[in-house]
Amino acid sequence: MIYLNVYIEILGKQVKVGKITGDDYSDACFKYDEEYMEADYGEPISISLPFRKDSFSPEQTRSYFESLLPEGFSRRAVAGWAKVDEGDYITILKVLGSECLGAVRIDDSDLANSKQANSKNADPKLDNPKLDNSNLANPKQSNQKNYVKLSLAEVKALAAEGATKSTSILMETHLSLTGASGKVGLFYDSENDTWYLPKGEAPSSHIVKQSHVRLEKIILNEQLCMLTAKNCDMNVCDSFIINLGKGKDEEVLYATQRYDRLLGQGEIVEGLISPIRLHQEDFAQALGIKPADKYEKEKSGYLGKMFGLIQNYSSNPIEDKKRLLESVIFSFLIGNTDCHVKNFSLLYSKDLKSVRLSPAYDIVATQVYHSTPEMSFYIGNEVDINRINRSSFVDSAYELGLGRGMVEKTFDNMAMKFEDALTSAAKELKQMGYKDAIKIKKSILETGGFHHI
Repeated sequence: MIYLNVYIEILGKQVKVGKITGDDYSDACFKYDEEYMEADYGEPISISLPFRKDSFSPEQTRSYFESLLPEGFSRRAVAGWAKVDEGDYITILKVLGSECLGAVRIDDSDLANSKQANSKNADPKLDNPKLDNSNLANPKQSNQKNYVKLSLAEVKALAAEGATKSTSILMETHLSLTGASGKVGLFYDSENDTWYLPKGEAPSSHIVKQSHVRLEKIILNEQLCMLTAKNCDMNVCDSFIINLGKGKDEEVLYATQRYDRLLGQGEIVEGLISPIRLHQEDFAQALGIKPADKYEKEKSGYLGKMFGLIQNYSSNPIEDKKRLLESVIFSFLIGNTDCHVKNFSLLYSKDLKSVRLSPAYDIVATQVYHSTPEMSFYIGNEVDINRINRSSFVDSAYELGLGRGMVEKTFDNMAMKFEDALTSAAKELKQMGYKDAIKIKKSILETGGFHHI
């Protein structure tokens, strides 16, 4: 029998939200605790999972919770380690659910102490703590969290050994980070330039990603794209390259500061001030789209639905719709056809009472690698990046709930800034010793959407 407790962090404190129950992963259902729904601090954990007394269906449950898990090799490796089918997302979630993206955490620890563990009617209670800010103003030493310092050799091993090494860390630390690339959540002490491995319930501060074995210079590619986006005045995550040698693929890692963490505001752990978690959900979760359907294979209005989320739920829909449009236009210009619905997210305030579009992340010029020319969703009536142009965006204005003039102005502004922003970013990276940034810049201008606008 399945019995998993679902928690969320609010104002730096863990609160029980509800539970996932069932006979196996095929019929697992999520249900909110009434106590949580009735509390003044209680808010739904997803737009696709609004408050209700009844359990959500297995399909609804899976669409949200499976999106908390890694994909590809990492998922297969964890499934093999747990000796379960790769489709058993519940067991994998139980293994990795201690530190997910956002503020949700999955735990079955109190089940072991429950005398009702084997009963389908079991409903063990966990008292929700009274929420206040006392622990933020006066952080106390925590015994349930731990940070283990990583030596330079261990960090180098992480860079050199690819997804196998990162997956072993995922299993060791029970961290769940979505996506197909090898990545881990680490804590970074910037003052001392030191990395730590979070243990127990300790939150990470950065997502550290490895080079892709088949895609040359992908870390340099991503940093070039992110710096270019920043130069285009987009709101992006802070990121940097960790160079552990001479800049070769097997000697570098890519670190992104987590936008879903407030640094320096949590408890003191091993002499370090831990972050507090902010809740987030990607657009696939918010729309109830399964991870397997993150690419729009047939025209079904993904882009319009994304803008609908902003219109209906953002605390500042006018600004966030403009930011989302800029992000989509930028992906087209730079040749990023992997801008699927899981690569856009909503970020909640620390009390869960307001929602904004998250900073942009995971931007890679995929056309440099001659990947599929199909964008991850339709823009107007087109999905092939080679057939999309300014008119495609303008023609989609009505679907997006925007004026044609606003779309035209935004597109022209982004296109006008793009080449200079890319050139500036490439020069900056070259000055840091990454000479191949100039070659990638040239390839972007030859393969991205910018070359045929």
